[in-house]
Amino acid sequence: MPDLLCMGEPMLELNAQPPGPDGRRLYLEGHGGDTSNAAICAARQGASVGYITAIGEDRPGDSLLALWAAEGVDTATVIRRAEAPTGLYLVTHDAGGHAFTFYRSGSAASRYAVAEVPEAAIRAARILHVSGISQAISTSACDAVFHAIATAKAAGVKVSYDTNLRLPLWPRERAAATIHAAIAQADIALPSFDDARVLTGLAAPEAIAEFYLRLGCPLVLLKQGKDGVLLATPEGRSTIPPCRVQAVDATGAGDAFAGAFLARTLAGDPPLAAARYANACAALSTTGFGAVAPLPRPDAVRALLRDAA
Repeated sequence: MPDLLCMGEPMLELNAQPPGPDGRRLYLEGHGGDTSNAAICAARQGASVGYITAIGEDRPGDSLLALWAAEGVDTATVIRRAEAPTGLYLVTHDAGGHAFTFYRSGSAASRYAVAEVPEAAIRAARILHVSGISQAISTSACDAVFHAIATAKAAGVKVSYDTNLRLPLWPRERAAATIHAAIAQADIALPSFDDARVLTGLAAPEAIAEFYLRLGCPLVLLKQGKDGVLLATPEGRSTIPPCRVQAVDATGAGDAFAGAFLARTLAGDPPLAAARYANACAALSTTGFGAVAPLPRPDAVRALLRDAA
């Protein structure tokens, strides 16, 4: 059974490319979904990974299964539904960064329910990774994630949680209450700075880290994009500076960080070493378009770490 199980909604991705000479904008087909991205990144770093979700019996679903097979992600806990589609989203870019447009209402993953949670697979894993999006897509999916977390905790399986706040999916108050209730049960919290400012109302990275530690999570990795990462535990704080790269698309960078950090944790790295590796991996993921295609392999990550030393 896989050491790492990721749970959430995978999606077909259409990523806007720079306009051509005639001004037309084309879209690059790819794959996304935050926890799927993390699963693939972890697999590329050498981890044993499986995915928990539901997808449609449609061509996007076929494409995702082919992707996971090619990447070595176990799909024994993937459900297929004839009556519901696989979700998709568009990524567009402007001076302010990237923006998402989602088409996921009534998707196969949004219909996920508590009764479908693969308890035996979770109990056999070492880490369960979930996110705010995993819970935001529907009430039944939210309940299923909480049940998966409870199953993991009862079995001594570590829980990793990435905030990945998407306000179009739910009100801020409900998002904050749900996300913070989950992080209170997590062993690893992976908030982004932008998410955390909205969720907590705090503006200082140190205050945000302290907030999540006080919820009861013993390890907080505050992802700050171009400002690097703040690693916080009850014993102290460490700041990991950013890696300098030629970034073109930040889609999925936080997911890359999560997947790489969990892979290196499973490999036995202490948190600071795993976070440094994940920081470099996330930086490299921004050097190409799409959430999955630019995810680097270990040789590229270690080369960047050597260059930055």
